[in-house]
Amino acid sequence: MRFLTLLFVALALPAWAEPPRIENVKAKRTGDSWRFDVTISHPDTGWDHYADAWRVLDMQGNQLAIRELAHPHVEEQPFTRSLSGIKIPEGTTQVQVQARELPGGWNQKASIVTLR
Repeated sequence: MRFLTLLFVALALPAWAEPPRIENVKAKRTGDSWRFDVTISHPDTGWDHYADAWRVLDMQGNQLAIRELAHPHVEEQPFTRSLSGIKIPEGTTQVQVQARELPGGWNQKASIVTLR
């Protein structure tokens, strides 16, 4: 039984080893809010393993906005999704964008975005 458990874990590791990666971020101010276009790559395999969200954080790690992704993108890699109406505190010059996968959770590596 222990051998089967180890075999299952070993076979699953390659699929779950690569976290979702932020490939590109475009941030555009529109009035008093921002629009973010975020491009993510991830080896989605289906409903049990896919990039399922991205979020904007301030530099202290506080969440400013989140974009939930409704389905896997097995045949669309990399893919870009947008979110508008994001409120960024006045005077903020940089934010972080972080991607999440099911079942692994948030990628600890976030992309730093300079706001212009």
